[in-house]
Amino acid sequence: MVHVTVWNENRHENKNPVVREIYPKGIHGAIASFLKEEQVEVTTATLDDPEHGLTDDVLSKTDVLIWWGHLAHDEVADEVVEKVKKRVLEGMGLIVLHSGHFSKIFKTLMGTSCDLKWREADDKERLWVVDPSHPIVDGIGEYIELEREEMYGEHFDIPAPDQLILMSWFEGGEVFRSGCTYQRGNGKIFYFRPGHETYPTYHNKEIQHVIKNAVQWAKPVNRSYPVYGNAKPLEEISPKNEA
Repeated sequence: MVHVTVWNENRHENKNPVVREIYPKGIHGAIASFLKEEQVEVTTATLDDPEHGLTDDVLSKTDVLIWWGHLAHDEVADEVVEKVKKRVLEGMGLIVLHSGHFSKIFKTLMGTSCDLKWREADDKERLWVVDPSHPIVDGIGEYIELEREEMYGEHFDIPAPDQLILMSWFEGGEVFRSGCTYQRGNGKIFYFRPGHETYPTYHNKEIQHVIKNAVQWAKPVNRSYPVYGNAKPLEEISPKNEA
């Protein structure tokens, strides 16, 4: 069984009654709830938990880590970021949602600023499937339409994705690379754009479906971590005659 840890900053829910009404159990609780429908083992962790809830024991058991953050990226301890990075390189999957594009872990793995344009104006968003063969969009039609969302616009300062799966159009005219995959070491990474805290985006069944698919795509493959450094020969090396 795949073990998923849903990590959420959990600050908006405690500060903003609008967010608390939409997500009474937190964004992490909402995501955990629909993932449990898929017979996956789910735990949650938040910023204010000891070690941000990402202890060595938790990370060692996590197959896929889902990350949502916004207000307090700088409060995430660097040592925790390094531990998460190490686990991704070893094979743990990472799904970064919405404003997690500015998280320390995503910026570290991307090596760029991950900056973008944004606007909160109740834009309609249409997420177009541009790679219909990809398993992350299995069961999704030509597009997903969200009546209201925060706009993210290009240029999005990320490395060219290994695979671009979803491209957003917004009512105000902007476009955005909204579903991007990467591989870092043994680990798979999926960035998925929608999910502003004051909109009920994670209650949308198609958005849920994409995240469920992404968990199965990002889970580790069954192989050992590669051995690096000085290596003994596999076969005997015959002595070479000196000239």
